[in-house]
Amino acid sequence: MQKFSVVIAGKHYTSISLEEEFYRQLNILALEQHRPINDLITEVDKTRTIPNLSSALRLYVLRTLLQKLEKKEELSD
Repeated sequence: MQKFSVVIAGKHYTSISLEEEFYRQLNILALEQHRPINDLITEVDKTRTIPNLSSALRLYVLRTLLQKLEKKEELSD
């Protein structure tokens, strides 16, 4: 588990604690969406329903990867 410094909404500095694999995947997702990782984190922060941002980010990564997998499986059927 590592701490990463991020900026939410372009002004709120904070840190998140994530496993390196989750942070790496979050970076990949941001690149695929053609936006900075801080923008992606801001969106997750605005829409989260759980109090812990790090947990919300893990769930975001998991859900996004599961959606990708489902789409891939649909295309192969």
